[in-house]
Amino acid sequence: MKLSARNQLEGKVTNVELGAVMANIKIEITEPNVITAVITKESAENLGLSEGDEVCALIKSTEVIIGK
Repeated sequence: MKLSARNQLEGKVTNVELGAVMANIKIEITEPNVITAVITKESAENLGLSEGDEVCALIKSTEVIIGK
């Protein structure tokens, strides 16, 4: 399945909890994991980012879309 979303993590469903309206889906992520973050140049410079730095990637989103 092709999607336009850039941050896509492949994985396996490990738990499904169905509620009255919503469902919680647990997904175990597989290797290798690469996350592409698009940030402003100013932010990259302010953080002093360079290759080899240890960082934490946070995904800011109101939705996680599942494709199968």
